[in-house]
Amino acid sequence: MIYSNVVLELTKATAIEELEIIQSLWSGYGKIARVKLDNFQRKTAIVKHIVPPSNSNHPRGWNTDKSHQRKLRSYIVETNWYKNWTFKINEKCRIPECYGVASTGINQIILLEDLDASGFDQRKLTISLTEIKSCLTWLAHFHAIHMDKAPNGLWPIGTYWHLETRPDEFKVMAKSSLKQAANQIDEILNQCKFMTIVHGDAKLANFCFSADESKVAVLDFQYVGGGCGMKDVAYFLGSCLSENECENTEIELLDFYFEQLRAALQDCLINLDELEQEWRHMYPFAWADFNRFLMGWMPNHQKLHGYSEKMVQKALKEIN
Repeated sequence: MIYSNVVLELTKATAIEELEIIQSLWSGYGKIARVKLDNFQRKTAIVKHIVPPSNSNHPRGWNTDKSHQRKLRSYIVETNWYKNWTFKINEKCRIPECYGVASTGINQIILLEDLDASGFDQRKLTISLTEIKSCLTWLAHFHAIHMDKAPNGLWPIGTYWHLETRPDEFKVMAKSSLKQAANQIDEILNQCKFMTIVHGDAKLANFCFSADESKVAVLDFQYVGGGCGMKDVAYFLGSCLSENECENTEIELLDFYFEQLRAALQDCLINLDELEQEWRHMYPFAWADFNRFLMGWMPNHQKLHGYSEKMVQKALKEIN
C-alpha cells in the first residue's frame, strides 16, 4: 500500500492493514479503501486515495482537459472542506470525522471515520417517505449552519453540474428553449438574496443510514460550495423518486424541508418568511438547471421525465 506510511504518520498507529477496496474513484482517479489500524482511537478507518491517472477513462467518454482539471480541483475542494469547514457540523447533519489529510504532489489522501463501524452501515437503492424526511432533515440543518457563509476554499458555486464548469456538455446540448435560457437560469440561482453552502452531490448513494433508519450521515464533498439550498433538495428528490412520486409528494416534502429549515434557523436574525418564499420560487429553477446538464451529458437519462420537464416549463414561464 503506497499510502501506508502517510496514514501511519497521520494517526500515529503502529500498524496498518488494507481490509478491502470499497470502490474505485470516478474515471479511475484512485480508490476508497477500508483499513485496520493498530493502537489508534478506532479499529478501522477509510482512506480516500486520490491518484490522478495519466489517461482518464470516463464512463461516458467525457475525457477532456476541462473534465480532468475539474476533477483535480474537486479533490482540492474536498480536502479544504475537511480541513477548514467541518468544525461547524453537528449530529443533525452528521458527516465522517476526518483524521487527517495529506498531499504528495498531485496525489492526495483523506483519512476518514468508518461510518459503517459508527452505526451508519445501511445503504439504500430504494427509500421510504420516512427515510426521505431523514435526508431532508440533514439537508435543512446543513443549509442552516452555513447560511450566508462565504465559500472560502470551496467552489464559489457548488454542484458538479454548474454551468460554468460544464462547457463541453453545454456545447453538445441540442438547441432548445432551455439551452437558450440556461445562462439566465444560472444567473437567477446565483443571485439569490439567501445563499448557503450546498453539498453539491446530494444523491441517495451518498447518504448512509443507521440500522433503525432514523439517522443519516453523508459522504463525498467534492462539489461543496456556495448556492441556493434548492439545488440540493431538487437533485436529492430526483435521485430517489420516480416521476409520479415527485408529482405526488412535492408539496408534503417541500413543506417538511422548510419546517426543518425554520426550526434550525429559529435563533438567527433572518426573515424566514422571505427566505422560504425565495427558495420555493427557486425550486423549478434548480430542476431546470440540472436538466440542462443532463440534456448535454446524457439526453436519454431516466431522470428526464414528465415531472422534470414540468419544472423546466415553470422556470421558463417565469423568465418569459
